[in-house]
Amino acid sequence: MRRIALAGLVFLTGPAVAASPAPPGALSCGGCHPANPAGAIPSLAGRSAGEIVSQMQAFRDGGRQATVMDRIAKGFSDDETRAIADWLAARDAAPKP
Repeated sequence: MRRIALAGLVFLTGPAVAASPAPPGALSCGGCHPANPAGAIPSLAGRSAGEIVSQMQAFRDGGRQATVMDRIAKGFSDDETRAIADWLAARDAAPKP
């Protein structure tokens, strides 16, 4: 059963992402930042890790105003933010089936 689930994960996300588990906190990003946004919250698809880190730092230090992201960003250390950004950027760069 575990092999089937892993095979499904590889099929759905591509080999680069399947080989790299999501760091803590990363999977929750898609709840508000879907691939096809329908509102004011932008998609993270196609964004570089550097851009994601930069925006998270701006939310954390007050350089960018938000209703929720400023509080979320403060909950992650620099290392955690970098790990999430690297994972998100790699996920979006992974080949799609």
